[in-house]
Amino acid sequence: MILCCGEALIDFLPRQGRDGATVYQPVNGGSVYNTAIALGRLDVPVALFAGVSTDFFGDSLREGLAASKVNLKYLRVKPQHTTLAFVKLVDGHARYSFIDDASAGRNLVKADLPKLPKAVAALHFGSISLIPEPEGGTYEALLKREAKTRVISIDPNIRASLIKDRKKHLARLTRLMALADIVKISDEDVAWMTGKRNFAAAAKTWLKAGAKVVAITRGGEGVEVFAKGQHLSLAAPRVKVADTVGAGDTFTAGFLCHLQRNGLLSKKAIAALTAMQLQSAADFAMRCAAVTVSRAGADPPWSKEVA
Repeated sequence: MILCCGEALIDFLPRQGRDGATVYQPVNGGSVYNTAIALGRLDVPVALFAGVSTDFFGDSLREGLAASKVNLKYLRVKPQHTTLAFVKLVDGHARYSFIDDASAGRNLVKADLPKLPKAVAALHFGSISLIPEPEGGTYEALLKREAKTRVISIDPNIRASLIKDRKKHLARLTRLMALADIVKISDEDVAWMTGKRNFAAAAKTWLKAGAKVVAITRGGEGVEVFAKGQHLSLAAPRVKVADTVGAGDTFTAGFLCHLQRNGLLSKKAIAALTAMQLQSAADFAMRCAAVTVSRAGADPPWSKEVA
């Protein structure tokens, strides 16, 4: 099983009303939530560890997880409200405004940390769940507790409007990425973290710190994959883009799915991945993401769509 650890929220996506005015449609979302949904649809045993509200948005989030075969065992149901994210699309790319103060997700505390069975082979972390307290500290504690024995995946998925203390958040990401086996990060997030778009230099730094694989996604330009002594530059499939919501999250799910299906989801195997294995995993991940970007909102593919 893969345990996805992070936010579950409601995205309010812009739509055009009958009078031509912009209206907003609520849909289930959140970076880590999307990754869990994508893994479930790809028939990977998966669960989500997150704080989820008792409100009707929380009901919708749980229903969405169940419909995509995500195990609900590790959810922590709380009375605070659901996090809301209003989305603006600019040239197909999403920008966000969040309502997150005192949310059920933010109020996840260390007492909520689960005991994990051996069946949990990997944990995935990322995005806005790593920013606020006590939530961020709770996820950091879990990652540190499990990093020695289980595969760790992380996607910083920067949402700059929520980051009040850039230096503090960078320090946390740096600590956690050094403990990760797989770092998936977008080109925009590399620039935010390093101030540059020098992908090779950034990957070298994270690999030297402890990561085993760094995958830098570049939207329609494909992905750069780095591992010890290896660098692959792979083109993305050509597809008509509806929007990019959930694309990176689906890439992560596809990459982890491919490793799991091929018996490579272990710390030892990931540290020894060959160029061919890395290319196969990244190609499959991009195929999955291509389906997501071809339709509106975060709507990852089912197994039969990428068979």
